[in-house]
Amino acid sequence: MKNNNWSTLPTEKIIQETKEAISSRGIEVVLVDNKEQALKKIKELIPKGAEVMTGSSTTLQEIGFSEYLKSGEHGWINVHEKILTEKDMAKQMDLRRKAASTDYFLGSVNAIAKTGELVACDGSGSRVTAYPFAAKKLILVAGTQKITPHLEAAMRRVKEYAFSLENERVKKAYGMPGTTLGKWVIIEREVMPNRTVLILVKQKLGF
Repeated sequence: MKNNNWSTLPTEKIIQETKEAISSRGIEVVLVDNKEQALKKIKELIPKGAEVMTGSSTTLQEIGFSEYLKSGEHGWINVHEKILTEKDMAKQMDLRRKAASTDYFLGSVNAIAKTGELVACDGSGSRVTAYPFAAKKLILVAGTQKITPHLEAAMRRVKEYAFSLENERVKKAYGMPGTTLGKWVIIEREVMPNRTVLILVKQKLGF
């Protein structure tokens, strides 16, 4: 696994070693083969009646979760939908801040260190606000191509690879001049039992 080859799927040995390292840091790791299994696992983890909020995530779109959440077929409370129905922008921003502490918050990470650290970076804070402590339960989904040898390489992956792809996505999706690296979160350890789950998918997903 070369430090500058940011989109290559790692070997099974590296995946297993990474899984063990993350697990040792208090994060439950669920290893699945494909995006269909990832979506199925999410459905199993979230009970009916739970409040659900998502951060901006290409990965969640690619596995079909974003559309499933919009469908209303799940029995959950779609917090994001409630936010969008509020037309007063000041009130909407207040709802977004409160949504970070929802029952179940879902998103992805930009890079994973083989040593067990998870790295996420946001220009707007749509994800990293909830990740450290705010959300009651945190479910992260990531493709194994995001695995890097160590934390330094994980941060380099964000700067040298993921950022440019996200920057182009923002331009096309929102007509904006681009995004920024903004604020970072490094999840080095989860101290709250049964709070954080990483669904690690053996496919290329997201950036």
